[in-house]
Order: sequence, then C-alpha cells, then structure tokens
Amino acid sequence: MSKPFYITTPLYYVNDEPHIGHAYTTVLADVLARYHRLFGDDVHFLTGTDEHGQKVDASARKLGRTPQEHCDITTQAFIDVWTKLGIDYSDFIRTTQPRHKKVVTEILQQIYDQGDIYQKEYEGWYSVFEEQFFTEKDLVDGKDPIGHRPVELIKETNYFFKMSKYQDWLLKHYETNPDAIVPSFRRNEVLGFLREPLNDLCISRPKSRLSWGIEIPWDSDYVTYVWFDALLNYYSATVSPPEGMSVNWPAQYHLIGKDILTTHAVYWPTMLKAAGLEPPERILAHGWWMSKDATKMSKSTGNVIKPLDMADKYGTDPFRYYVMRDMVVGQDANFSEEHVVKRLNSDLANDLGNLLNRITKLLTQHFDGIIPEVVWDEEDPLIELSRATTHKVKQLIEDIQIHAAIEETLQFVRAINRDITEAAPWTTVKTDKEQAGRDLARAAESLRIAAILLNPIMPKMIPEVLTRLGLDGFHSRTWDDVDWSDILAGKKAVHGDPLFPRHRKPGDQEEKNKPKSEPKKKNKAEKAKPEADDSQISFEQFKQVDLRTAVVLEAEPIEDTDKLMKLKIDLGSEQRQLVAGIKQHYTVEEIIGKTIIVVANLQPAKIRGVKSQGMLLAVHDGDELRLLTPSAPVSPGKRVS
Repeated sequence: MSKPFYITTPLYYVNDEPHIGHAYTTVLADVLARYHRLFGDDVHFLTGTDEHGQKVDASARKLGRTPQEHCDITTQAFIDVWTKLGIDYSDFIRTTQPRHKKVVTEILQQIYDQGDIYQKEYEGWYSVFEEQFFTEKDLVDGKDPIGHRPVELIKETNYFFKMSKYQDWLLKHYETNPDAIVPSFRRNEVLGFLREPLNDLCISRPKSRLSWGIEIPWDSDYVTYVWFDALLNYYSATVSPPEGMSVNWPAQYHLIGKDILTTHAVYWPTMLKAAGLEPPERILAHGWWMSKDATKMSKSTGNVIKPLDMADKYGTDPFRYYVMRDMVVGQDANFSEEHVVKRLNSDLANDLGNLLNRITKLLTQHFDGIIPEVVWDEEDPLIELSRATTHKVKQLIEDIQIHAAIEETLQFVRAINRDITEAAPWTTVKTDKEQAGRDLARAAESLRIAAILLNPIMPKMIPEVLTRLGLDGFHSRTWDDVDWSDILAGKKAVHGDPLFPRHRKPGDQEEKNKPKSEPKKKNKAEKAKPEADDSQISFEQFKQVDLRTAVVLEAEPIEDTDKLMKLKIDLGSEQRQLVAGIKQHYTVEEIIGKTIIVVANLQPAKIRGVKSQGMLLAVHDGDELRLLTPSAPVSPGKRVS
C-alpha cells in the first residue's frame, strides 16, 4: 500500500526574479518527489509564491505597477523557470488566491475567538526588508540581526499572537522528535532559541502604513502580517487542492533555506498548534550556495547566479545534476563555473556518456543493434552489484543524502565500464560472437538500471538514454522495474551523437582565439650553440618505473595540512594507501571512484606521519592541477607502457 508523501518548498517572495537559491530548493523538492513516486509513494508536491507585504508594495510602486500586476508578472517568471527546469509540481499556490485568503481569515478568527490574539501599543525597531520588529537587544551595530540592514523606530498599536503560550510545548516537541528538524545542528540552533524567553508575535500592520495584505477579519483598519499569512499556505493548499487531487495534513517534508529557519521552525508550528493542527513531520533546512571565494551570493555584490543562464549554457538536466551532486544537503557549497564543467565532463561525458556510446556503437556494428537474449546467472557479480546499488540508493534518498545516492549510482556506472573493458567484446566478437553479445547485453541491462536510478535527477535526458537502448523513453513507474530483467532482449539499440558532450573550461575559447605572440628570434651565437640536455634517460631506465592504473576507494583530508589527502587505492592484486597533494584541487567526493595512474614501485615513505606506498601522476595547467587518467575505462592494476 502506498504511503502519503506531501512535500513543500517555501513560498517564494515576488519582489524579485528567481535565483540559484530558489532553483536549488525547488529542484531538490522535485528530485525527492520523483524518487518517492518511483518508490511507490502517493506524492503531492506543493510550491508557490508569497505575494503580500511591504516589499512587494514598494517594488510595484517603483515599477509603476499595481501590487497585483507586479505579483502576476513576477509569479509568471517563477512558473517559467520551473517549467524550464523540469519541475513537476502537483500544486502551485499563490497567497493572493481566494482559496488561501479564506483559510487565513478563518484561522485568524478562530485564534482570536479563543483568546490567543490581543491588541496593544508597541514601540520597536522595524526592518522594512525583513518586515519584522526587533527589540533594542536584538540589533547588531544598530542594524537588524538577519540581513544587517537599517531599521527605523516605530510606535503603533497592533495585534499580537500569544506565541509564548506555546513555547514549552514546542520545546518538548523538538526534544522528543530528533528528526523534526534536519540536519541535527539546525535543530540544536532552534532548541537554543527556545530555551530563551520567547516574545509574542506582532501579526498585523495598520492600513495607514500598509494596505497590501489580507484584512484582519474583526478589524478592517489592519491587514495580516505577511509571515502569518504566508506560513499558513502549506495547510491552506490541502483544504482546497486542484480538482481531482487530495492531500492530507501534515506535510512529511518541508524544505527551506537556513535563513528562514526561525520563522518556519518557531512561528509556524505555534500558529498550527493554536489552530489545533499538527506540525510538519520534518523541516529540512539546507545551506546556501556561496561564490567560489566562499562569500554569500547577493545582488549587492553582483555575484548572483541566474539558474536559467546556467541551464541555457550547459543544459537543464546537467544543471540539475550539478546542483544535486555538489551540495551536501544541509551544508553550504561553493559554486564555480569551472567546477560545473569539471563535474559534467567527468561524470556525464566520461562515465555515463562514454558507456552509452560504447554499448550502442558495438551493438550497431556487430549485432545490427539487436540486443541478444541471454539466460542470466543469478550469481553474476554485475547482477549482485546492481541490486546492492539500488538498495543503497533507496536508503540514501530516504536519508536525504542526494549527493551520495548519485555517487553510488556513478560508482555502478564506472563498474560497468570496467567490466566491459575487461570483457573487451570488440575483440571477442571476432572469435566468440555469442560471448561478446552476452557481455554487451549485460552492460546494456546494467546501464538501464543505472539510468532509471538517475532519472529523478535528469528527467529529460535519461528517457533518451533508454530510447537508445531500444526502450520507448522512460517506461519505469514502479520500484520493481529497477530490478534486473530481460526487458531489453530483442530490442534494437540506436547509436547517435553524444548525449553528454564535453564542455570547455570557461575562458578556454577566449585563450584559444587570442593572437599568438611572435616567437623570440635567436641570435647567431644561440643558433650555433647546441642545446644541452642532461635530463635524458635511457629506455631501460624508464622501464624500471612501474606505472599502473588504480581506482581510488577511499579519500580523507589530512588535518592541519593545506594540500595533503590520504587515499586508499585498488591496484588490482592489492590495496594500498598513499598521500597526495591534491586537497586544494579535488574534493573527497570527486576523487573517490576515479581511475588514476600511480608509480607503484616507489619505496614506502612517511609524509606528515602518514605512510605512503606510491605516488600518483598529475600535471599543472596554470593554477589547476589535473590528474592523469586513462581516456577510457581501464581495470585497476594494468601496466602503463
């Protein structure tokens, strides 16, 4: 029986266009929704826009629009971006919709009638940008503590929600439900906040200062505070979902950026409790995308990444792949276009794309594209690995370790590449065509499984991978379809242009097109003088260096060093440990699974107290360090000649 899986993103504020933070949260929600549909869960995915408040009103006036016109235009920009990025949401809610306003009005009236809302005169420091009041002790250097922007002292009469009444309940809720906020260190932040006195929450704004909002039902001189309004959307969407859909409260997952943790982990659940509603089962607070110099992206510094710019340049699915693969959910991550190119070339062009190309080319050349029918040996190591991979991926997705689930799948892809390299069907087809066909069928079926595991990440390109394997696009709709089968038997594979092309490093084209400087002319003395070279070695000397391929199994930065990383490598006949100065150029996730070239017959040495049994080969390209790797998959332990 299917389980309910209701997942929500924040409602995005419509005072500006979508940026990479919005895109990341929404792609993450989409990926989780797609995986859970594959698992067989009953998925409902909500996103939308937050359209009231002072910032929206100010932005509209600045552009010569009415607030509603501004909301309509900006909301459409979000819808267009989500369409471009392949976001398959179930419902898109706007806080200006009547279905939402009705629920907000009813809950306000209910809480007021039960005595949890009162009126009083209040003086405080107000941030227009954050649309919040702060006390004197909250301020940091006279500015708001969130965005460090100017505040103004305002004295006015407003309505307040008795948030402090529910403090003890909320504290106990988080203490007894360790998974209610993830990652755990974000939960600890909220627990620390709740162990200090909690103020009541101002939930109104006088119309004399702001008229763009939902009117307070018992007092027409006031509108509702934007956060009280917007935070109720996740529930209001369940009261009147789109026709033909149904969804039950509470949400299983609510995704937010870490900057809005307090509003969603403190304000929101106390409102729900006052209204007699359950809190969401889990709030997931992810980190920020930082610029490559580890500073936060913002319009003021001019380093904001526009998601459509990246999607247009590298493709929608590759963009989705990069942001899912390179951010550990909950942690901050650095964004650089150079790293995007490196990731796409390594994982998609070299690993996945090369595997697809090899299989379809060989099948087309030697079997007219027809994938042979094979009786499988259930103890086949590749079958066992495929099942272990699918089990591990499901577990990692349920633990919200998206980056690790992708890497697990790519490790499987690399294993298929190694397997087909060892089998060498391009050679065996000349002497044993049946065996070559069997090897290609095994590789094709393995790739089918890997492709389905990657479909939630790349829902536009993976169906084409499956089409090239003879299937009609993405046919899988249940988790059972991910298991090994004979579905490809008799299907006709199609070989075509690379689906995942290699990309140039930013700046390479410009460098290539620069006019070359004239070579320096040698004077007569220089021409006459033979060039000395005392570094030459004989072929016999070179043969003494034992260069071998190795696969990196584990990687770990060495503490208190800037450059060193400890690697565990597979040399085919044995496993070894070596120390390499690659920490500034490769992350742990990037290096694991790579096939590298090592000097295997160096005497063991200790580097910073860590034993090293070999040396890897790399080349400097300007400020970059590039590992030397085979141009095609090769098994570990092969001699380099």
